Amino acid sequence: MTRRSVVTGAVLALLISGPAFSQAIPKEMSWTAYDTGSSGFNIAVAIGQQFKKVLGSDVRILPSGNDTGRLAPVKANRAILSQMGIGTYFAQEGVFEFGAKSWGPQPSRLLMSATACNGLGLAVAKDTGVKQIKDLKGKRLGVVVGSPALTQGAIALIAFGDLTEKDVTLVQFSSNNAMWKGIINNEADAALSSTISGQSKEADSSPRGIVWPPMPADDKAGWARVHKKAPYFVAQNVTCGAGGLSPQTPVAMSSYAYPIFMTYPDRPADLVYAVTKAMIDTYNDYKTGAPGAEGMALSTQNFTWVVPYHDGAIRAFKEKGVWTDAAQKHNDNLVKRQQVMLDAWKAYSAGGPSDDKAFAEGWMKARAAALQKAGMDVIFE
Repeated sequence: MTRRSVVTGAVLALLISGPAFSQAIPKEMSWTAYDTGSSGFNIAVAIGQQFKKVLGSDVRILPSGNDTGRLAPVKANRAILSQMGIGTYFAQEGVFEFGAKSWGPQPSRLLMSATACNGLGLAVAKDTGVKQIKDLKGKRLGVVVGSPALTQGAIALIAFGDLTEKDVTLVQFSSNNAMWKGIINNEADAALSSTISGQSKEADSSPRGIVWPPMPADDKAGWARVHKKAPYFVAQNVTCGAGGLSPQTPVAMSSYAYPIFMTYPDRPADLVYAVTKAMIDTYNDYKTGAPGAEGMALSTQNFTWVVPYHDGAIRAFKEKGVWTDAAQKHNDNLVKRQQVMLDAWKAYSAGGPSDDKAFAEGWMKARAAALQKAGMDVIFE
């Protein structure tokens, strides 16, 4: 018997030792994820392979290129969970595409997420001479039509340098790939990107090159301005990616977890507990299965982020001794925020205008009023 088979057998014994696993882990599960070939999809596949090997559960990954496409099967209970990006937060807040009549604020609940060595920040063409975020004044900021994550995120990050969209020239592109081709072709100077994306690596190898202007965590005023527009960004010491990033040459910049495993609060707690515990306990077997999968470590989980955790996931974290009273208090406050928006949506949608544009505009006003009345940040105005 090989050492690996002994280890796998030990993990299997651990996982199936409790009744929750024998009853709660289905023989077949559907998850949704980003498109085939994306880092998120590959991480989901790596985890699914271990679920099959260790638990005998077949995980079917349903790919989709947009947030509503990923979330719809979960909402309809055709999939157990979705592997999302920052659309998890937009769904909770009922904004952008989730402000439409057919959606509204969604009671998102987290299981786990990945935070690896990479960052998500502003990549700037090196030939611009930009050293700090404030140096972007007068420069061309690339944004993508129909992509709130890229557009809202980029505008939020320039606020670190006390800039607004009026201080830069917004250059609109039809897609992320088109935007990066625009940067390489000198049609734009900066854009939001992952430090390990293929696009940022390609731009770095072009004649223009790229740099990542720093966003030090101790600049409290700068981060306060960012969080007023996009509270989901966190400060991180980034050690991998294009532009010369390494453990020897890190940059303090912005990031947020990706991918984000989420579901709805009405999913059985035993099921979510079992899936979360399995993700934790099989980590050593899938962490090298896809780039970025190492970011799923229990030690990297952020328990005071902007979206609450599912009760089943919390149970798994409590068993591991990592869930605190402060985390529970934070979670409870996030659930209250969601309820304020859900109540506002119920009241507004009952008599909202029939015109789609008027409906969406009216909802944003109703949402803001409800949050302000509750003494909560509106964020999206």
